Amino acid sequence: QVQLVESGGGSVQPGGSLRLSCAGTGFPLDDYAIGWFRQVPGKDREGVSCISLNDRSYYADSVRGRFTTSRDKAKNLVYLHMDNLTPEDPAVYHCATGRDAHCPHLYGYHSWGQGTQVTVSS
Repeated sequence: QVQLVESGGGSVQPGGSLRLSCAGTGFPLDDYAIGWFRQVPGKDREGVSCISLNDRSYYADSVRGRFTTSRDKAKNLVYLHMDNLTPEDPAVYHCATGRDAHCPHLYGYHSWGQGTQVTVSS
């Protein structure tokens, strides 16, 4: 059974940085495309980034140049490193995957972690 667990969220000031981690249990993450999504109450879920099976990373326009997605295959982790966080970035961030998960077109993501909260406040 595919299980994902996110960690690393927290509260930072504008301009600060956080690194989110997505851990996979029971399966190797590098066998799947992994996506990062964020959810704000009352708004549609937004696809933030993904990393493909050949380790190419893609980004939404809203985060390109500030966020970086990478794999740590030895630790079976995928990271979302977020720099220069702004008041538009707070959300619950989820990682997701699926047998047919596609990157960069962000479809086929059926297995989700519980999410980690990111807050940006001065």
